[in-house]
Amino acid sequence: MLISANNPDRKSWLHVDKNSDFPIQNIPFGVFLTRDDIITIGTRIGDTAIDLGALHQLGYFDGIPLTDDIFLQDSLNDFIADGRKTWRAVRSRIAEIFDYENETLKNNKQHKEIVLFRLDEIEMQLPVQIGDYTDFYSSIEHATNVGTMFRDPNNALLPNWLHIPVGYHGRSSSIIPSGIPVHRPQGQTFSEGAQEPTFGPSRLVDFELEMAFITTDANDLGEPIPVKEAEEYIFGLVLFNDWSARDIQKWEYVPLGPFLSKNFASSISPWIVTLDALEPYRVEGPKPIKPQLPYLQCKGKKSFDIQLEVAIQPKGAKETVVSNTNFKYMYWNMSQQLAHHTVNGCPINSGDMMGSGTISGPTPDSYGSMLELTWRGEKPIKMKDGTERKFINDLDTVIMRGHCEKDGTRIGFGEVKTQLLPVYIPKKK
Repeated sequence: MLISANNPDRKSWLHVDKNSDFPIQNIPFGVFLTRDDIITIGTRIGDTAIDLGALHQLGYFDGIPLTDDIFLQDSLNDFIADGRKTWRAVRSRIAEIFDYENETLKNNKQHKEIVLFRLDEIEMQLPVQIGDYTDFYSSIEHATNVGTMFRDPNNALLPNWLHIPVGYHGRSSSIIPSGIPVHRPQGQTFSEGAQEPTFGPSRLVDFELEMAFITTDANDLGEPIPVKEAEEYIFGLVLFNDWSARDIQKWEYVPLGPFLSKNFASSISPWIVTLDALEPYRVEGPKPIKPQLPYLQCKGKKSFDIQLEVAIQPKGAKETVVSNTNFKYMYWNMSQQLAHHTVNGCPINSGDMMGSGTISGPTPDSYGSMLELTWRGEKPIKMKDGTERKFINDLDTVIMRGHCEKDGTRIGFGEVKTQLLPVYIPKKK
């Protein structure tokens, strides 16, 4: 598929650092608050944020059928609902406007002052109003590791795992953009040898390295989405830190699965990278171990080569990279996840978010959670400042990054960066 905005030879008249995640071939979408306290939809090239609402009002999208207020909103939901044809046309026009050879905006000082912002002049917001959020459990390495720890190593995977993309319905109200801190959660835990559960702060707060995809309006109630059509309804991806409280999780997990251990916070990177931008980085996923039912069978390159890393930064110290892995390791791909999610007729809406599940690779340094990296705390990780971590300490900052690179072109997601604060203490009235 030839997408003009992805032309690897294209250069921008805006400055772009060599190792930037945001060259002109990326053109992600996000929502930000401007220096004038106006919320707008925008994009980013290099370290310059671009106000798409202003661009539209100045006539730069003439010829593309867009409503007058499509970019003057506090979420991308309506734009996403317009569908892939619109997304592709807008990305292509932005690529043309900021192409080095195009002098229309380049030489218009007045328009540039209205449209362009330094990153320190904006405040990123949650890019979509998330109506529903589903979290999958689709890494075979992660599922095997967890099953080995808590069950029989010879039967680490539950009987259904190789047949369906396992998932659960999460809580959208606690999904937050990068930069907003998270408080250590409290809840019930049950200590080994105890007679009764106790209530208090979680002692085993963990990150889960995930990606999340965002959907558009897809289907009516009762209408499944075929696996071969699923990508038509996927707008793009973000980095996703699905915070977890492992001790609370252990107590509440049976029989209905995650609840308080998962719903206290999930952090995302603020720029949505479109599926179109990721097109050059397609790869095949793992081969099925067992035959899959026809509605889940798909051919071709349905996964993406996205290099991922996680770092932990203690307060006042340098960060330590604790994990390097790749999105391509996921056993169940996004098309299969969406097809399975809707096979019973469940409707999908614009702005819905689907977490991939923890992304773990085949080696110990590629695991996507502290639960695995430290093997339940039995193998602590040493930080650059000399301290050790079994799980996440108060005032630690967890940083996740991701990018694709091929033939000299790099497309990235920036980072999702979140500090863990102590337990919330209500202010005295």
